[in-house]
Amino acid sequence: MKLAVVGGGSTYTPELIDGFARLSDELPLTEISLIDPDISRLELVAGMARRMLARAGHPARVVATSSVEEGVAGAQAVLLQLRVGGQAARNVDETLPLQCGCVGQETTGAGGLAKALRTVPLVLDIAEKVRRHAPDAWIVDFTNPVGIVTRALLDAGHRAIGLCNVAIGFQRRWAASLGVTPDRVQLGHVGLNHLTWERSVLLDGVDVLPRIIAEGGQEIADSLGLPLALIERLGVVPSYYLRYFYAHDQVVQEQRTKPSRAAEVAEMETRLLEMYADPAVDTKPELLEQRGGAFYSEAAVALVASLLGDRGDTQIVNLRNDGTLPFLADEAVIEVPATITAAGAVPLPVAPLEPLYAGLVAHVSCYEQLALDAAINGGARRVQDALLAHPLIGQEATADELTRLLLEANSRYLPWTVA
Repeated sequence: MKLAVVGGGSTYTPELIDGFARLSDELPLTEISLIDPDISRLELVAGMARRMLARAGHPARVVATSSVEEGVAGAQAVLLQLRVGGQAARNVDETLPLQCGCVGQETTGAGGLAKALRTVPLVLDIAEKVRRHAPDAWIVDFTNPVGIVTRALLDAGHRAIGLCNVAIGFQRRWAASLGVTPDRVQLGHVGLNHLTWERSVLLDGVDVLPRIIAEGGQEIADSLGLPLALIERLGVVPSYYLRYFYAHDQVVQEQRTKPSRAAEVAEMETRLLEMYADPAVDTKPELLEQRGGAFYSEAAVALVASLLGDRGDTQIVNLRNDGTLPFLADEAVIEVPATITAAGAVPLPVAPLEPLYAGLVAHVSCYEQLALDAAINGGARRVQDALLAHPLIGQEATADELTRLLLEANSRYLPWTVA
């Protein structure tokens, strides 16, 4: 079984390899193709991957290439984990919006839109190459903004599913606190990518979320950077990305006084690459845990195994709404539990979403539709419309200024800005 990783030169790839090595019975890979345009970096990561697999006694061979066509040819699954512009572009995404008093973040707000503009055209180009050279392969997208990228892939007719690690992170955390195995815990996870709430936590079918909040509410609130009173009033657990909405102004103040996350990650990447270059290193460094993306490897293995093995289990993924949330268009992409088979993902029924959450979901979903239009068709007017529609921006003067700044900063990635 061959699996290809586009963006294989990422310093995070050894986390993925670690999961492949530990879960070889679940996903018996024979070849892992790492694809990246940065050959020097790719070779360091590929060398690290080979040593990790050898240490684990895993038989898969690792192939490193800069050619998407060569890398995906004959693959049964293709994982997308690319970042156009690297941490330098991310740093702009996280700092530029602050000039206009808006939160700086790489997946939501103006920064998220900038990332979508850079990313969607490249992903669609890659997906066309997958269609030609691995027509039966599933594309699993971990590239942010996952909801927008996944919708772009689905709209273009690709066999694609979006994946995020937020849900599995909550599941593993609560399973550990409850002293049970993760398979006994199911989440009432609902919303859009990076805009979700846990409305229930079922332990062997019994909802224990009220108990979790009562006993560990302060810890949850601290980890989210939100007041305990809010968690208790909501009676649900929002993803940490909701802090950008629930505490926007506070976040902006904090971001103006400390280095960006991109700057922190760039420093980590330098140190990680030095470790990967050491031929004696054959286990993932502890530093990698600070890099982000916890449990992504487990989520990726489970999803690919179910798609290729027709397991019919339940996993939380990004997929078409198809009436699941009746106030959204069927074509919208949502993040909910779904049944995974060889035919793809089918969303499970979701209880009606309360207005407090439905309003924000509808608002952001409409923004995502406009953002996708801007990413595919270009044009300053489309960018302005998307920014004006985003609940974290929403003012004409701010949207106009952000459009100017965003297009100037990203002109090298957006050929239509200089046409």
